[in-house]
Amino acid sequence: MGSAPSVSSSITARLEVEARPTAVSELTTAIEREGGIVTALDVTASGHERITVDVTCATRGDSHAEAIVAALRTLPGVQVGRISDRTFLLHLGGKLSVESKVPIRNRDDLSMVYTPGVARVCEAIAARPEDARRLTIKRNTVAVVTDGTAVLGLGDLGPLAALPVMEGKAALFKRFAGIDAFPIALDTTDVDQIVETVAAIAPVFAGINLEDISAPRCFEIERRLRARLDIPVFHDDQHGTAIVALAALTNALRVVEKSLPDVRVVLSGAGAAGTAVLKLLLAAGARDVVVADIEGVIHRGRPGLAPELEWTAEHTNPRGVSGSIPDALVGADVFIGVSAPDVITADDVARMADRSIVFALANPRPEVDPVEAARYATVVGTGRSDFANQINNVLAFPGVFRGLLDAQSHRITDAMLLAAATALASVVTPDELNPTYIVPSVFNPEVTTVVAAAVERAAREANETADTVVG
Repeated sequence: MGSAPSVSSSITARLEVEARPTAVSELTTAIEREGGIVTALDVTASGHERITVDVTCATRGDSHAEAIVAALRTLPGVQVGRISDRTFLLHLGGKLSVESKVPIRNRDDLSMVYTPGVARVCEAIAARPEDARRLTIKRNTVAVVTDGTAVLGLGDLGPLAALPVMEGKAALFKRFAGIDAFPIALDTTDVDQIVETVAAIAPVFAGINLEDISAPRCFEIERRLRARLDIPVFHDDQHGTAIVALAALTNALRVVEKSLPDVRVVLSGAGAAGTAVLKLLLAAGARDVVVADIEGVIHRGRPGLAPELEWTAEHTNPRGVSGSIPDALVGADVFIGVSAPDVITADDVARMADRSIVFALANPRPEVDPVEAARYATVVGTGRSDFANQINNVLAFPGVFRGLLDAQSHRITDAMLLAAATALASVVTPDELNPTYIVPSVFNPEVTTVVAAAVERAAREANETADTVVG
């Protein structure tokens, strides 16, 4: 599937051109001929014979941008100057800063913010450690922790290359939930070291968001941190994906007039995201789920079944399906992909049940071309922003943590995740619901508040003791 030009790969080219009536139209025509999309054009300087023009255009990526610049260089009377990548410019110096919430204008302010006044606050916290949530940044701060082993769809890039993603996550926490989040990129892949390091820095934070840590290590890291810490530990690649997928499926099933306990679900992907989606589907009432990985359908008798897949084999596939994903899709109602590009084809979708649902969430290339899938499926969702029904984790994690922090929760449970999914689905009203609108926009102002309220309510009802902690 060819990608469309995107603002995420946009460039601004500074050009000097002859001051003639057709000069600007020649520039835009050349860019559009190469498949770019002109989004802005500014004349920044003008003389009697030449003008300076900044042209901004969306491209499909680096090689496409180079082709567009090469085409501009061939135009008569055009001199190409500086080429700026807008995404790289946005990241210069990082996307975050630390600012004081209180003014330090004079000696009185200094004596309260720092010594000697701060000593009184230190002594108060030493006497009542729980007051740290009231008197320090711990009240509203989350650590976004990675080891850089599973960065987006790019793989093991290491901690430095993962840092831009962690910064972006922190920026989203602030934008959508008013939470102060800080990126922590660890230069180790050792499970023991990661657990010890996070535990050592935990006093600063009210929650831990694990991010882009490869499976199966992420499962053990999360399990051990949850057992050790008195603050909630949330692996967004797992549970954020699961919440949004369940919310989207809840509304998609309403569109096709089917119910979760009655449908046949095929899940492509048995890693971190796939396992979490599976567990939340089962907790929500799904009864017929078939899971597949790169080696095909997971079932009890599959030769050489990895130990981490034994739980999946025991709790899924009640009809004993074997073979490939296309085999499992015959007659299925729902396909959810959290795996790899081009796992299935439109022909496979055609063999699903009537009024089928396809969620192809691999990024940037989904498991099936969504345009082709829509020829046969009633509802199609992806993880991309350039198609309808973007199923994106940013719909979940800000509200989830806002609710956890407001409840001063010490952990996160199945009940809280289900509450988040139900709340997120409810943001789309019956009057709004249709096959191309099953999840709200990430900029819908109700998303964070509704999800946060539901999670906070579930956390308070649990009273920190009742529910089983998510595995």
